[in-house]
Amino acid sequence: MPLGIYISVPFCKTKCSYCNFASGVFSKQVFKRYVDRVVEDISRSAETSREVGVELDREVDSIYLGGGTPTLLEPSQLEGLFAAVRKQFEVAANSEVTVECAPGTLSPDVIDTLLGCGVNRVSLGVQSFIDKESSSVARLHTRATTLEEIERLRSSGIDNINIDLIAGLPHQTEESWKDSLSQLIDTGVPHASVYMLEVDEDSRLGRELIAGGTKYHAHFVPDEDFTAELYERACERLNSAGIEQYEISNFARLGCESRHNLKYWTRQPYLGFGVDAHSLLPIPRPSNNGQVWSTTNVESVRFSTSDNLEQYVSGASLTRTPVTEDQAIEEAFFLGLRLTKGVDLLELAERYGTAASIAFRDEFADMANAGLVEVDEGRLRLTDRGRLLSNEVFARLIGPTHAAKA
Repeated sequence: MPLGIYISVPFCKTKCSYCNFASGVFSKQVFKRYVDRVVEDISRSAETSREVGVELDREVDSIYLGGGTPTLLEPSQLEGLFAAVRKQFEVAANSEVTVECAPGTLSPDVIDTLLGCGVNRVSLGVQSFIDKESSSVARLHTRATTLEEIERLRSSGIDNINIDLIAGLPHQTEESWKDSLSQLIDTGVPHASVYMLEVDEDSRLGRELIAGGTKYHAHFVPDEDFTAELYERACERLNSAGIEQYEISNFARLGCESRHNLKYWTRQPYLGFGVDAHSLLPIPRPSNNGQVWSTTNVESVRFSTSDNLEQYVSGASLTRTPVTEDQAIEEAFFLGLRLTKGVDLLELAERYGTAASIAFRDEFADMANAGLVEVDEGRLRLTDRGRLLSNEVFARLIGPTHAAKA
């Protein structure tokens, strides 16, 4: 099965107050060291796969540069990353090639570089079309800048564009959210991602909210119930506009779903490079001489890099986690339930046998009675209420091994 390749580029012009990712503001001197290390890792991918004990397919049909803001790199550095991938892997001609961009970084020269690298999809971290809301969380762009860059992308031939929005930003109201949704729909983009603001200790805004303070406009953040209402409103508006929900946070016009992200939710193989990059690859199948790396009942291996930039660049070891068949069933449920179409129970049973049929049987019965899940034509899926309470559903599906990592 073809691979998805993910490359993390953790550099930003400014750190958004809500951000809990492994990214930040660094000098351009760090950029070169980082890119050199990523290129080296890409060149060693076959060796790394042998060390980790996984099967590596050379065929690739999706590449995703995430951030941070990859478009802060020099053109030669972007070109170097893509060249390294194409040197080590067979990239299919019809591959989906995505780069995440912050509005305000897409100059004509940058767009020309992306086109030269084969990029055919751009994901814009807009978060809000209301300038007051954007600036309150340290976003540097304006609505006007965003609209200009969308037109510039289209003029260059890149029509496959995603726009991110966040429900629950400081100063957000029902009217301002309606305005952002209307503007998104009016742009005609084929894909949208809508997230509810995360409140945790891994972001400055989250810590301030937990402490009950007023820094970072925390006292202007809507409460959880209102944020959930905004999310529901987004689902209604986007679906009615033909940008249909296919995953908890993702919406697309027909045929424009993110092929790369679907790999994560359907447990297809993917390989990550860079800081805090994650991979999932299968273990080798038995060979003719029977000599293969294997652990009883191990189905695949997840492995990841350090989430500390300096440790990563200095060569920190990978974290490796074997995934047993029982854990793979857990993942198939809690990842597949993110999708609107849900989990195909027959397909799961064919792959994993009776273990899949009895897994979580009691839990699903309880959740069905609570109106969180439903079964329709052999598919288990979340209800509308279940999507709003998805964290509660997923927590009941994660066994002790996964819970320890969550």
